[in-house]
Order: sequence, then structure tokens, then C-alpha cells
Amino acid sequence: MPHTVENRINHDPPAEEAPRRSFLNWIWGGLGLAVLAEMVWLAGAFLRPRRRAVRGGGFGAVIDAGPVERFTRGSVTAFPRGRFYLARLEDGGFLALSRECTHLGCTVPWDEKEGVFRCPCHASVFDIRGDAIHAPATRALDLFQVDIENDTVRVDTGRRRRRSAFQASQAAYPART
Repeated sequence: MPHTVENRINHDPPAEEAPRRSFLNWIWGGLGLAVLAEMVWLAGAFLRPRRRAVRGGGFGAVIDAGPVERFTRGSVTAFPRGRFYLARLEDGGFLALSRECTHLGCTVPWDEKEGVFRCPCHASVFDIRGDAIHAPATRALDLFQVDIENDTVRVDTGRRRRRSAFQASQAAYPART
């Protein structure tokens, strides 16, 4: 079909251009759908909660701390891979205390001589139960869930609990036999 003034006025493409144009429209539509699908996938990946890969009993896993008899009353044992201290209270209860100061997140070491956790950054002090006894920290160290099964102490480092102060219900006790 020859190019005439009438074809241009009616906006009808010549017959040989029509299949090529529809093919290009199909390609652009497909690319647009692919971009839209990728954007939806990225938005979903961004909004979905992250799952941490837990390997070898590291932070975020349930860690077997050991048998109850291993921990003497009034002792504190560090678990660096789990980022917590396991405190055995004088009454026999267990607390898994976070190693992070509640003031600004510095790692608090246990001072065995004085029986306190002392923050090297800003001088906050915590007792064996994790209670803040010297400012600037205003609340107790965070806790991890402790379970005692078959006289074995297990700590779930994937579940951290904020708290303001120690309460007796926060400690886990071995079954009395």
C-alpha cells in the first residue's frame, strides 16, 4: 500500500508496519510487567521480617549452657558466642543477662571480686540480678529466656526481654526432687 496523504491523515500505519508495531508493543508490555513484578518482590522482601541464620549455637539460637550442677550458687558464667551471662543466684535460680549496658550498649564485664557488672564506658554498675545500682543506666540488664529441662540449662538468645528491675518470677529454677 503506497504512502498517501490519506493514510497519514487517518493515522493508519502501512500494512507492513502493523505486525512490527504490535510486536514492539507486546515486548514493552512484557518488560513493564517484569519491572512491576520485581518492584513488588523487592517491597515484599523489605517488609518481611528477617530470619537470622543460626549456626553452631551462636547468638539467636537456643544454647545448651550445661547441667545445673556445673553452676555454683552466687556465680556468673560468660557465654561470649551467645552474648550473655548466666547468673546462678544464691537461692538457686538462673538468669541469662544480656552483656549490653542499658545506657548505651557497651559490653559490661563481670567483676568477680566486687560481685558486680561494671560498664567501662560510663561507669554504670549492675548487681548479679542485673539491677542498675549506679547511674547513668536507669534500668536493669535485659534478659534472655531460660529453660531447665532434664537438669540441663538452656538459653534462648533469640528472645530478649526488656525490664525495669528484677522480679523473682524472672528467674528459672530447677525442679526440686
